[in-house]
Amino acid sequence: MRTAVVIGTGLIGTSAALALTSRGVVVHLADHDPEQVRMAVALGAGTDEEPDGTVDLAIVAAPPALAADVVAGAMRRGVARGYLDVASVKGGPRRELEALGLDLSSYIGTHPMSGREKSGPLAATGDLFEGRPWVLTPTRDTDTEVLNLALELVSYCRAVPVVMDADAHDRAVALVSHMPHLVSSMVAARLENAEEAAVRLCGQGIRDVTRIAASDPRMWIDILSANPGPVADLLTDLSGDLEETVRALRALQSSDAGERHAGAKGVEDVLRRGNAGQVRVPGKHGSAPRVYEVVAVLIDDQPGQLARIFADAGMAGVNIEDVRIEHATGQQAGLVQLWVEPKAVPVLTAALRERGWAIRQ
Repeated sequence: MRTAVVIGTGLIGTSAALALTSRGVVVHLADHDPEQVRMAVALGAGTDEEPDGTVDLAIVAAPPALAADVVAGAMRRGVARGYLDVASVKGGPRRELEALGLDLSSYIGTHPMSGREKSGPLAATGDLFEGRPWVLTPTRDTDTEVLNLALELVSYCRAVPVVMDADAHDRAVALVSHMPHLVSSMVAARLENAEEAAVRLCGQGIRDVTRIAASDPRMWIDILSANPGPVADLLTDLSGDLEETVRALRALQSSDAGERHAGAKGVEDVLRRGNAGQVRVPGKHGSAPRVYEVVAVLIDDQPGQLARIFADAGMAGVNIEDVRIEHATGQQAGLVQLWVEPKAVPVLTAALRERGWAIRQ
């Protein structure tokens, strides 16, 4: 691939353009909002000049509701040898294109499974997709050259290609992305009118659950409007679990010992099912989940503290698998949780204590 057109210079489109330009691909940028194009150009994502002729690949980074129309327009203009979209829903756009009677041998639907709570070109980074799954949904009609162009894009973005059927993809993202986002928003909505004294008690748990609720509602209306059925089916199942859990909790209030016992069993069941589901979430780099242990370090909220901890861990020969920070309420201090291999816990603990760090047991 030597040339490409990116139509849509938001977070995903600009990030893909940055990755391509870093690999020497000449990228032409287009968007209905000229200001977004100017920002993407200023970031080094490409040029706002029209291509001289047909480019190798057109990447359509439009919302799901608009993806088919934008792809169809580009195909009718003969913009590229190959076309793909990066919308988060795949079945609908393809059926819309089929209904338009277009030759879809030069098209493939794709979806990079990566993003951020922030949107727009200023949130874009060239490494946004690194190590993340990038779903490709070829059909029997997909030209081999177009599939290869899509794979080349995925490679340049350092993502991991995953081939799926379009409708199977939509059911999957409803489960792992769309439904969780709505649940996160519903939990976060409980905080809107909560008493300030209660909100001040928020810890890492509520931050983890509500983090994705900070995303742009307009973007999510577009996404959910394109995949409402599978999401509604999942929420119906979830509502059944909620009703059972409510009944179990009410039973725990009963004066009857038998009802309290049944209520406890009901709550335990949902918690254990949660355990069983959580361990299936892929681990680091998409590998099988692994068990890590936590070394908790108390730090002051000062510049360079994290860098010192990581450097000291490196000096001890310990690899930090993950890190989380819990900030203390009303204090300029926090608790850094370092996730490491179990065998590394005593080594890291001793090394950090030797270097003056306070370890919480």
